[in-house]
Amino acid sequence: MPTATTGEARIEIDAAPLTVYALVSDITRMGEWSPECYRCEWHGAPTATAGAKFRGHNHLGKVRWTTDAIVTAADPGQEFAFTTLHKDGRTETLWHYKFHPFGSGTELIESYQFLWCPIANRIAELPIPRDKQLRHGIQTSLPRIKAAAEQLPSSSRR
Repeated sequence: MPTATTGEARIEIDAAPLTVYALVSDITRMGEWSPECYRCEWHGAPTATAGAKFRGHNHLGKVRWTTDAIVTAADPGQEFAFTTLHKDGRTETLWHYKFHPFGSGTELIESYQFLWCPIANRIAELPIPRDKQLRHGIQTSLPRIKAAAEQLPSSSRR
């Protein structure tokens, strides 16, 4: 396994849980907030429902790769989750988002859990631990999601 198996961060957003959920579950917008995943597209029906599949296009420095994923939870305003898949179909990482009402807005919690990691990835992470990269990614993504939600007109945020 990589050096760490889980990570989590949270942020308060001045928008309703359904509004924040709509942003996060629209995986075609992932490139707007992720420093690593610059584009995603749906495979099949373009809806965030459990069982839906999509492909993420990623980069880290000059290295580029694609990752297929499957939505594992899609409960509007409550929870959105997906697992990334290895080329052989094994689940690699679970990405999970929880949306909690907080005052007049939302507390968004983003987390990841490594489920399985191929040996090549373990070797590749020796110079730069993957956990450090993913924690940086969450710390970058959450403020960008917050900004996108809070830039919406007030009437759209409630």
